[in-house]
Amino acid sequence: MAFNPADLLRVRSAAAKFNSNHPKLLPFFNAARGKAMTPGSVIEIAITDPNGEKIETNLRVQESDIELINLLMEIGAKGQ
Repeated sequence: MAFNPADLLRVRSAAAKFNSNHPKLLPFFNAARGKAMTPGSVIEIAITDPNGEKIETNLRVQESDIELINLLMEIGAKGQ
């Protein structure tokens, strides 16, 4: 599969919009990644739709997850 630089620009633009819409999320992950987000930690995610129905899941953090989060945070910091 060939790399398309235009896709990277689209991702960067979408990420900037997401960060603008949800300004507390990036600082939350920054705070969590150095303290609470260690291998074996559990991340819980819940979504409540407009009707009040909720779905939720969780995942146990692995070292490779932390590496990906750190990489994404580094890329995000360069785009600001």
